[in-house]
Amino acid sequence: MSILDNIPSWFTGNIANALFIFVVVISTIIVARIVDRLLKAQIKMLSAKMNVDEMVYGLIRRIAIAFVYIVGLMIVVSSVPFLENMSLAILASAGFAGLVVGMAAQSTLSDIISGMSLAVFRPFRSGDIVTIHNEYGTISDITLGHTVIITWDNRRLIIPNHIISEEAIINWSISDPTILWPINIGISYDSDIDLARSIMIEEAKKHAEVMRLNDVRKYHSEVVGGEEIKVRVTELGDFAVNLRLYIWVSDRSKAFSTGCDLIESIKKRFDAEGIEIPFPYRTIVYKKDLT
Repeated sequence: MSILDNIPSWFTGNIANALFIFVVVISTIIVARIVDRLLKAQIKMLSAKMNVDEMVYGLIRRIAIAFVYIVGLMIVVSSVPFLENMSLAILASAGFAGLVVGMAAQSTLSDIISGMSLAVFRPFRSGDIVTIHNEYGTISDITLGHTVIITWDNRRLIIPNHIISEEAIINWSISDPTILWPINIGISYDSDIDLARSIMIEEAKKHAEVMRLNDVRKYHSEVVGGEEIKVRVTELGDFAVNLRLYIWVSDRSKAFSTGCDLIESIKKRFDAEGIEIPFPYRTIVYKKDLT
């Protein structure tokens, strides 16, 4: 007698279990439909934010629905005593298949999960200026599997999302786009620090991209007059007194070029005013006379 021949007699003798199986089947169908609707709504939201093809998300939705049906099927099968061996075999097969698929698609699944996380938590958006993976650029596109960055030198950098999720991200565009930009310049020990400081501040005030006090205070009310541009002595080095000029710039994209302009103008003023920018000195002492 086969297992299938025992099913009708088992149902007639176990009405309570039969009702339980009926409830499980109906519940599985209802839960699957609820999951389907919830994922469809979530997919539309993610697609609107990330501008990607919904077919990719549809695969995840179908996998989730299939998982619900598999769980329901396992509950039904395990509730029938003479099908326990079958349920164990199904469970073992499903576990093995899931292991194989998971190992084969580990990187892809990691990218997909990370892409969904980026869409939900939104550490950056398209158009934001960021520094990721030691690269500075603008977010061009965010997909389910990767993020595209246009770097400062116009390269298209495509980074898998699972790498981004493990990286520290500097977002220069969130909330406050202004940046306090440092410019380091060394002067000789014989040069006048106060004169060098005044020259650096004067040159900074001349530059059009350096923010004035009123503009800075729109974002940083704690900044007082005279502190929007400042120079600090940061180090007494081996051959130079190192000064650091701090300036506020309205946007990170303008900071580097502004700094380069100021380095050039300060160097020219230092030359005109007699402020020396030293280079390393080496004194060689011989133990014996070479002559």
